Amino acid sequence: MIFAAGLGSRLYPYTADRPKALVEVAGKTLLQRAIEKVSEGGYSDLVINIHHFGDQIIRFLEVNKNFGLNISISDERDQLLDTGGGVLKAARWLKGEEPFLVYNVDVLSNIDLNLFLRYHCQRGGLATLAVRERKTARYLVFDQTMQLTGWRNIKTGEEIKSRPGTESDLFAFSGIQLIEPEIFNLITETESFSLIPLYLRLANDYPIIGYADQSTLWMDLGKPDQIIEAEKYLWKK
Repeated sequence: MIFAAGLGSRLYPYTADRPKALVEVAGKTLLQRAIEKVSEGGYSDLVINIHHFGDQIIRFLEVNKNFGLNISISDERDQLLDTGGGVLKAARWLKGEEPFLVYNVDVLSNIDLNLFLRYHCQRGGLATLAVRERKTARYLVFDQTMQLTGWRNIKTGEEIKSRPGTESDLFAFSGIQLIEPEIFNLITETESFSLIPLYLRLANDYPIIGYADQSTLWMDLGKPDQIIEAEKYLWKK
């Protein structure tokens, strides 16, 4: 699943007349780059959620013939559902016997998705979150086995403790995750809700695992200056 329903308010004025997913970086839209990334990882069945200027995304996919993939649309134009609500609404496409990948459209990364999947299967987590050591205000807290134990905002001092354990390093979430379909049996939240609070609620009873991503490229493309930085990087390559 590719999350493409966000309002893109941080990317204004780029998003004044288009969805965040159709903002271009070095000649390609964020959505095309995300689709190509997950396709290279072996994923051919995709679901993309839409909200802000959602009709433009539908037309973009039609013009490009879905990039040769099997793509379904999860329509959130009536109500934006956040990450958790978005996954729940798309459950009919995501339920099954295999874990499913969730990829944020505003992430640029060269993470090895096959290696990520192998790690997830070996660890046996309900969900595996790609995380990195980088500066941010909000961190996920893991123990020495990389099981999620909590969340911390270092600016406000707010903290959530999900399970006992010896605290290890703090990591920032990378917007890339693998989830087992079993999670749909454990969701009690409704309508609009985030995945992170759901993971914090479940972490005491189920393994929510961190994957310390060491790939050489990861960029958040949620702000205009980050788009400019990414363009410089990509054109240079």
